[in-house]
Amino acid sequence: MNLKKLIPELVSGLNDAGFDKDKKKIQSTSIPQIKSGADLFIISPEDSGKSTAIVIGVIQQLKVAFEEAPRAIIMAATKEKAFELEAQFKILGKHTNLRTYTVFDQGIIQYQKDMIYEGLDVLIGTPKRLNELVKISGIPLTKIKMFVVDDTESFTIDKYAMIYWIADCIKKSQFIIVANFWKKTFEKLSERIMKNPKIIKG
Repeated sequence: MNLKKLIPELVSGLNDAGFDKDKKKIQSTSIPQIKSGADLFIISPEDSGKSTAIVIGVIQQLKVAFEEAPRAIIMAATKEKAFELEAQFKILGKHTNLRTYTVFDQGIIQYQKDMIYEGLDVLIGTPKRLNELVKISGIPLTKIKMFVVDDTESFTIDKYAMIYWIADCIKKSQFIIVANFWKKTFEKLSERIMKNPKIIKG
């Protein structure tokens, strides 16, 4: 991946984190595709750098803070993974003014809704809580341009319904499915919410 093709603020964050010395193959192949705006399946083993690729791609696509409504939603399989992603955004995006916020099942839902409406760019959350918030109009969806699902291979069928619900509420978006390995059920995801998705394997 050519760092010169990324925004300067992101490059600074990557250099500070030592990314220039530790680039992974899946990042080099997937980030240009994320930048293209295409719907994607990113399939690569655990600890291969997929989540970092997503964080880099989202920062690159959004660039700067804009208005109040979130422009990217990242669905994480667990509360712990959601906070790991938020931590990566803080590290790699520290030279940008992008705003992130994480929601999870045990949190007070009204407080989370209030925090979302104060303004943010990237909303990270667990499947159940994101769906609960959408159902009570707790997430303004009119500006969403990226919907990412991480660790999708661990999702059970009931969580697929949660993916579909949010996807159906979004008018137009880039959909990115991230997983450690391919599952037959991904074909249904492709048919249901994606448009000519590309498959990136690491």
